[in-house]
Amino acid sequence: MNIGDRVRLLHGNEEGIIRKISSSGRMQIEIEDGFIIPALKSELVLIHEAEKQYFGEKPVEEKEIDTPIPISGPKDQGLYLAFLPINDQSLSLYLINDSRQPYLAHASEVFGTNQRTLLAATLNPGEAKKFDDRMLKEMDEWPAFLLRFIPIHNTLEKAIPAFERQLKMKPTQFFKHLSKAPRLDKTAYIFHLEQATKELDIRALNQELDEIRPKSESSKAVKPSRSIDLHIEKLATDPKGMSNSEMLRVQLESFERNLDQAMASGMDEITFIHGIGNGVLRKEIHKRLSQLQNIKYFQDTQKDQWGYGATLVRIS
Repeated sequence: MNIGDRVRLLHGNEEGIIRKISSSGRMQIEIEDGFIIPALKSELVLIHEAEKQYFGEKPVEEKEIDTPIPISGPKDQGLYLAFLPINDQSLSLYLINDSRQPYLAHASEVFGTNQRTLLAATLNPGEAKKFDDRMLKEMDEWPAFLLRFIPIHNTLEKAIPAFERQLKMKPTQFFKHLSKAPRLDKTAYIFHLEQATKELDIRALNQELDEIRPKSESSKAVKPSRSIDLHIEKLATDPKGMSNSEMLRVQLESFERNLDQAMASGMDEITFIHGIGNGVLRKEIHKRLSQLQNIKYFQDTQKDQWGYGATLVRIS
């Protein structure tokens, strides 16, 4: 058996491709949806050899190659964002092009005024591209997704305008979108990325942006305090009834809101007091700070006052 061979597990129904073989003979098999499982060579059988042995060779049918037929309506772009369950805890994210039009697709996640690219590729007709995985229990902490599509015109024809959609997933609405995913032929949470008219598209985009922008009483940037206390007792009136994930969400929202205001108002530094605890909040704050380009550096600070329970952020 070699890397790239298609195999079947003897004690299960899974099929997949050999992606890695260790020196001990243990193999890593990529099954459907990109999930990797380990297996011993003795637990596997080459699919093509097994088929020949038991069923003989089957003639290869010639199929006419044609552009995939879209299943969406004629007014639709046939573009979808799909969350495909891997198991009861994880989801794989796909962009699906169920149309006859190829696109340049760009998917990113939004952190305040910053973004991180998840996918930048050509999305051909009838194609589904996986670009990320997510934990279902962390949905409240997912950033907004920004999806951009630029049509590819290979001939001189009436141009289809480029467009973008920004989506913030909310559990109350997310689970209502369960249906069969085009091209994947599996049940998933589907969001149709239809392009409306220019006027309606702008209104919808503004409404979506309003949901993720920090709320303020005026458009003028408000300069926050130089030290922000993120202890949940300072942020919530009744923290006793909150779950750990709810408390973390409130703390991170306060962190991002005050950091955005500090940047917008021209502050050169700000300190976030997160405490020591189990280190989850500190780790998440440091992770998000490391993804921002306009941060000079950040470090644990004021050990004499808070131990290592505070982070100093230098803004460029």
